[in-house]
Amino acid sequence: MSTEAFLGALKEAVPDPRCELNYRNPFELLIATQLSAQSTDVMVNKVTPSLFQRWPDARALAAAELPAVEEILRPTGFFRNKAKHAVETAAILLRDHDGQVPRTVEELIKLPGVARKTANVVLGTAFGIPSGITVDTHAHRVSLRWGWHREKQPEKVEKILMERVPKEEWIAFGHRLVLHGRYTCLAREPACGRCSLRELCPVGRGEPDPYRSGGADVTPRRVTKKDAGSTLIAPPTSPEPGPAPRKAEGPASPRGGAGKGRR
Repeated sequence: MSTEAFLGALKEAVPDPRCELNYRNPFELLIATQLSAQSTDVMVNKVTPSLFQRWPDARALAAAELPAVEEILRPTGFFRNKAKHAVETAAILLRDHDGQVPRTVEELIKLPGVARKTANVVLGTAFGIPSGITVDTHAHRVSLRWGWHREKQPEKVEKILMERVPKEEWIAFGHRLVLHGRYTCLAREPACGRCSLRELCPVGRGEPDPYRSGGADVTPRRVTKKDAGSTLIAPPTSPEPGPAPRKAEGPASPRGGAGKGRR
C-alpha cells in the first residue's frame, strides 16, 4: 500500500495530532518530556503542576534543593535520576542559553537525559520545527505492524519514517502515530475491528503480528542511561489511561489553564 494511503487514513483516524503532556512554555515541555521516561503522560501531568508552581523557570529550578525535587517526582519512577537531570538541565539552560530552551537537536542532546526523541518532541511541539519524527514504543509498534520496517533501534526506524513521510508532515505524523498506538493499535491486543487502517495494515488483514511474535530483529530495546529523560522503546505495556484523541483544528499548541500541547 502507498504511503499516501496510510497518511490519509491516519489523518482520519487521528484528526487532532497533539502532545498529551501538559505544558505552558518550551521549558515546561522539555522537563515534562524528560520525566516521561518509563512513565506515562498521565502520571507526569499529575506531578508537573506542583513542580512548576514551586520552580516555574530555569533560574528557579537550577537553585532547587535536590531532595525537594525528588519528593515531587517520586511517583514517576527513577525519580532520583530524573530530579538530578531536571536540576542540571535548568542550570545548563541558565548558564549557556540565558534560561531559554535551545532550538536545535545538537544543543538539546547536550542536556542530561535528552536524546533525539525528546529533542524531536520539544522542537516540533513547542517551536514547530520538523527536526525528525518522534519514535517511542507506540510509533515503533504501529509502523512495525504496518510492515514499514523490521528494526529494533529507534534511530533506524526514524530514518525509515523520515524517508517515507514528507518533511512538512513529520510533526503531525509523529503525534498521530503515537496516539494511534496509544488508543487503537494496542500492544497486547490491537483493536483492529475499529481501526480505520485495517485494510491497509498487514496485521489488520490477518497476517501474523511481528510485534507479538517477537524475534531478536524486532524486539524493542530498553531505555539507556542517555535516554533516561526520553521515552524511547519500552517493553509492551497496557495503553495509558486518559481521554481518546479529540478533534481540533490547526497544529498542536499550548492550551489555557494547565496548558495542553500535544505530545
